[in-house]
Amino acid sequence: MRRRGGIIGKTLAAAGKLSALGAIGLLAAAPIHAAGFGIFEQGTKAMGMAGAFTAQADDPSLLFHNAGGLAFIEERQVSVGTTWFRSTKAELEGANPFPGEGYTAEQKDLSQLLPHIGWLQPVNDTFKLGIGVNAPFGLTTEWEDPDAFAGRFLSTKAALRAVDINPTLGWKVSPTFGIGIGAVARVSDVELRRNVGTLNPFTQRVADVGRLVLESDFSTGYGFNAGLLHKINPSFSWGLSYRSKVKVEYEGEAEVTQISTGNPQLDAAVRAQIPFGKKLPVETEIEFPDMASLGLAFSLTPTLLLETDFNWTGWSSFDSVGIDFVGGAGNSLPDSNIPQQWEDANNYRAGLRWSVSPANQWRFGYVFDESPQPEETVSPLLPDANRNGITVGFGHDGPGLGYDVAVMYLDFEERTRAKSLEDGETFFGTYNTKAVLLGVTLNW
Repeated sequence: MRRRGGIIGKTLAAAGKLSALGAIGLLAAAPIHAAGFGIFEQGTKAMGMAGAFTAQADDPSLLFHNAGGLAFIEERQVSVGTTWFRSTKAELEGANPFPGEGYTAEQKDLSQLLPHIGWLQPVNDTFKLGIGVNAPFGLTTEWEDPDAFAGRFLSTKAALRAVDINPTLGWKVSPTFGIGIGAVARVSDVELRRNVGTLNPFTQRVADVGRLVLESDFSTGYGFNAGLLHKINPSFSWGLSYRSKVKVEYEGEAEVTQISTGNPQLDAAVRAQIPFGKKLPVETEIEFPDMASLGLAFSLTPTLLLETDFNWTGWSSFDSVGIDFVGGAGNSLPDSNIPQQWEDANNYRAGLRWSVSPANQWRFGYVFDESPQPEETVSPLLPDANRNGITVGFGHDGPGLGYDVAVMYLDFEERTRAKSLEDGETFFGTYNTKAVLLGVTLNW
């Protein structure tokens, strides 16, 4: 019994560490669009051209894509829309040593609507005002059959929501050159669900001893955006846009619910080590990355316009994330600081706009989006990968009410993990993901 008691003490200490480590997963929650956990699909007109819009910026989505375009707005514009994200494939094929060859798992189908709203208003010929609401980061990873999922001690569900409120001022410096600058208030929350496990010393197998639910309150961080647009002549324009880093500091609570192992002695030992059923206060923070875009637009003919964009995202700010359990004795779990080691990443976009009449446009686009995530940190929390996307869209500009529709198909490159960081968890396998996005926007 003395030997078993020693093993229980050691494994329960590890279980407490697992609880803290797993909680970090909510900070990497996201999924199937701009690489990492960014969402670049803001505005359906831009989405129809695969987001190649920096050098056009001529509808309310300019508040996200390039504030410099605000300078050229000549009349009030209002838009309200949504983008529907739908996964069509998100699965894992395991590899040795764990979870092992032959193991397979699937994520729950993702189906989520994200809004975008914009209002633009000229003050006079020189100055213009705008305010936008959009969701540039977020979404969810959630796995089927969570209690049997091999990665359940890492994550069964991880979610991140972020909504920006973005008031902006545009200044028309000359008839061909405009600049814009705005403030960003980002409201965000996070959630994690995962199981807590420990080694059962009686069976020498890992046993589920608890379910952890961690939820934060809504918190707000602040940043800014700026841009310029230069319409050199009717055949060529270029734009440059920047959105700053935004740090959000979260406060919330975690709660662990005990799962019986069927062994009263082990269950009692676990209860002595983990504060089940208590609200455990937690604190953490995310430094969302800054973004920059350069766009070049060429009028090939009076009815055809081609734009090419280069986008950079400073994902290296997501180097590591700490989580602090700030409760007193008996009301907390061990703190942790988990390395992510993400790298800055680029994406490349091209879009073609075809005006078939003064009121109707067809749009087509392609994007290649680099993943910032190194192989060593690919996991069920966020199995990110390079992706290729193709888009098609249509827009109608009516006398009072117009609309834009677009669809995007995203094909993720197969992503395999076969190595880990030093002292990092080992969960090897290959991830395959595909998704479809549908955007609809109404314009006044």
